[in-house]
Amino acid sequence: MILSRLNPITEAVRSRPRQVEWVLFDSARRDRRINELKAFCREQGVSVRYGERPALDRLARPHQGAVARLAVRAYAPQESALAGERGKRLLFLLDEIQDPQNLGAVIRVAEGVGARVVVPERGSAPLSEAVEKSSAGSVERVPVVRVVNLSRFIDLLKDEGFRVVGLDASGAEIYGIDLTEDLALVFGAEGKGMRRLVRDRCDILARLPMKGALTSLNVAAAAAAAGYETLRQRSRSAENP
Repeated sequence: MILSRLNPITEAVRSRPRQVEWVLFDSARRDRRINELKAFCREQGVSVRYGERPALDRLARPHQGAVARLAVRAYAPQESALAGERGKRLLFLLDEIQDPQNLGAVIRVAEGVGARVVVPERGSAPLSEAVEKSSAGSVERVPVVRVVNLSRFIDLLKDEGFRVVGLDASGAEIYGIDLTEDLALVFGAEGKGMRRLVRDRCDILARLPMKGALTSLNVAAAAAAAGYETLRQRSRSAENP
């Protein structure tokens, strides 16, 4: 995988330096951010290379004066989805989100609200450079778990004490739903929503109130709204046990 923006390269060097094969720098660039990244690479033991701009252009365009080659981010093991303090665990289940930019944006939201991300093996955008860019480096810090069958995984979550809430326009308003315990929020694919088997396995369906002409939000916006409502409820619950 090739990375061509400074923030994702920095996050990759910080979180998994052994998987960064090299970072190629434009030999004509000597500004502060480039020099800081060079120094950081050396501190982390990452190979630093130099080349003229056309060499970087052949690998990635546009770029910011540096291009890195690294192994594609590995998925976390399934058991990591169940990790964490009981009663405070939060998962985002993404049912066939195929747009890599949307996947990256959801992962960025997941980091903000402290969630882990679960995707199905089939029908989901793979972890890629586009996901890395869209997540602004969050994919390096957020565990992303891939499961064979999302419906069966939901059954496992229920056995583990999770409440499973699916985001759907037909559901009850989310502000009236208890989101304070172990929770899995399910988001459907762009345009078609959750598949029927996945929807049927949810404990409850929730909707975000829409006051204008639009009937739904982009999946990343929906994840942000539902994720931060979860944090709001949990913060209030902690203040008033």
